[in-house]
Amino acid sequence: MVYEEIMPQALALMTDVFGNYVIQKFFEHGLPPQRRELAEKLFNNVLALSLQMYGCRVIQKAIEVVDLDQKIKMVKELDGNVMRCVRDQNGNHVVQKCIECVPEENIEFIISTFFGQIITLSTHPYGCRVVQRVLEHCHNPDTQSKVMEEILSSVSMLAQDQYGNYVIQHVLEHGKPDERTVIITELAGKIVQMSQQKFASNVVEKCLTFGGPEERELLVNEMLGTTDENEPLQAMMKDQFANYVVQKVLETCDDQRREFILTRIKVHLNALKKYTYGKHIVARVEKLVAAGERRMGFQPSINQPQMA
Repeated sequence: MVYEEIMPQALALMTDVFGNYVIQKFFEHGLPPQRRELAEKLFNNVLALSLQMYGCRVIQKAIEVVDLDQKIKMVKELDGNVMRCVRDQNGNHVVQKCIECVPEENIEFIISTFFGQIITLSTHPYGCRVVQRVLEHCHNPDTQSKVMEEILSSVSMLAQDQYGNYVIQHVLEHGKPDERTVIITELAGKIVQMSQQKFASNVVEKCLTFGGPEERELLVNEMLGTTDENEPLQAMMKDQFANYVVQKVLETCDDQRREFILTRIKVHLNALKKYTYGKHIVARVEKLVAAGERRMGFQPSINQPQMA
């Protein structure tokens, strides 16, 4: 039988470019006793396998499918090396899988390692993914409170960071309304400069998409400015990143507001055609104007369809 042949070589196969797939298939489709026996081979090797390119895939599969008692025993082997795994290109996937598949009460040693380190993790290429998994799967109010307190203390910095921006976007999309409000309030007053920044512009778009009507109005008013002469919107339309924010404004605002903004933009259409990024807005505006004329009084929903 195949299973009996591979068992003596199981550990070596786990770190093999092809063999790891065979082991994964046995974890996935093997009989319960076979799965338990195979999991026994992992014990005392979990850390080493987690840090290895192919071994980490076997560990992830095992964490998904083995019995709870074996999952708990496996993850305990990472104790004392959690941050090492998070910062590792292979190990971070194992930590994410632990957060997703192991009951919260059994991975407290993992989560507690992150307290006081959330900003450091959020600005790390692998750490930012782990923080997002914590936000998704750890429902303990104390954990959520501690993690969110750290995130919300550094909103502007994280929004502008190449990795941190993903954490802020995640909170805007999946967080509680009061958490969204804290983020939007923090960014208000610097929306125009944030929109002109590569990473923060994505955060501003999420603010417009997931913020409430009043919050959206606050941000849009800031972009429109107080007078026609001092109109931040003009600068934004010419900017390589902010032009997408203006498009998102047109996509998310209500009909009355959209008509008002289109009127402001139309004045600058010819001038905008001279700019590389202005052309994006021109195309968007012309499409909206044409659609408006075709509608002839038909009122669409507040949220326009996503752009291709």
